[in-house]
Amino acid sequence: MLWSFPIARIAGTVVRVHVTFLLFLIWIGAAQWQVGGRAAALDGVVFMVLLFACVVAHEFGHILTARRFGIKTPEVTLWPIGGVASLERIPENPREELLVAVAGPAVNVVIAGLIVLALGVNLGTAATTALENPQAGLMARLAAANIFLVVFNMIPAFPMDGGRVLRALLAMRMDHAEATRIAARIGQGAAFLFALAGLFVNPMLIVIGLFIYLSATAESQHVAFKDATSGLPVRAGMVSPVEVLTTASTLDDAVDLMLRTSQKEFPVVDGSGYPRGLLTRDGLIVALREGGPAMPVLDVMKRDLPTVLDWQPFDAALTLLTESKAPALLVLDAGQRLVGILTPENVGEMMMVRSVRPDWRFRNRKTYA
Repeated sequence: MLWSFPIARIAGTVVRVHVTFLLFLIWIGAAQWQVGGRAAALDGVVFMVLLFACVVAHEFGHILTARRFGIKTPEVTLWPIGGVASLERIPENPREELLVAVAGPAVNVVIAGLIVLALGVNLGTAATTALENPQAGLMARLAAANIFLVVFNMIPAFPMDGGRVLRALLAMRMDHAEATRIAARIGQGAAFLFALAGLFVNPMLIVIGLFIYLSATAESQHVAFKDATSGLPVRAGMVSPVEVLTTASTLDDAVDLMLRTSQKEFPVVDGSGYPRGLLTRDGLIVALREGGPAMPVLDVMKRDLPTVLDWQPFDAALTLLTESKAPALLVLDAGQRLVGILTPENVGEMMMVRSVRPDWRFRNRKTYA
């Protein structure tokens, strides 16, 4: 992720810190220094570091539970507003999503309970009041913060943990896409309330509200898009027919093709139509700085690109495109000849259509030779 760097690798997942989190720590230290000097600044920074260690533990509650259902998590990133675990996918089984969602807050319950027991405070109605007492010390405040994390995260504001619990419960009674739509609407409403409260209580709530609104909208659109393309083959969304370069083409040929078409990715095929690679527009510009017009495209094209057959499910191809981070998927027919390409750009165009017309159903187009 841009502007973040790794600090650890735990159970196969890279823990990254976004640079804004470090700026947040500096701001906390400076603010506390003005109030109580060096001791207060150190106490404030140590408390925030311990709190975010609890946030990391919270995220690994999600991560390790998701791993039980075959879902990998390549990385988790710490931001000033919390942690974000990059699960490769969200469970569509409501029971699995419910377990993954509650696993994070459950970790905070355990942490708070252990601290409270260690401090000798009974978990009764007066526990929270005692933990909020500044005289209780650093660990007591940390326990109180964990209790707050549980309560805050279980607010049914999708895509927060509470919102995912809500979506899972709804999905047990209705279609997954409809459950997502309802949960996202509630999440967007909660986001406005957060932003409104931020005007009077804490400006950080405005940032959290914006994050919730954008995340709820994005995931709702993504699920709706998956629902709209469910059952469709790759050919329904690929770019076809597609202009190609041959193994004998030069940079001069590539420039000519770029100028007379709107394509940004140019497959390279041999005389029989079998794909050999791909030359992107950005790759072409870089190559022009280093070589002359007679340079063969074979010397600068990308090789070993992921391929998919035109009859395969569109959602599987979309997953492959996302995970591979390739500029395009090469779409082949049953004879392994190129018939089209699938790019993030034309997937984005399909999503744009769905955002304007949520009821739109894409057609199963024929393959063009």
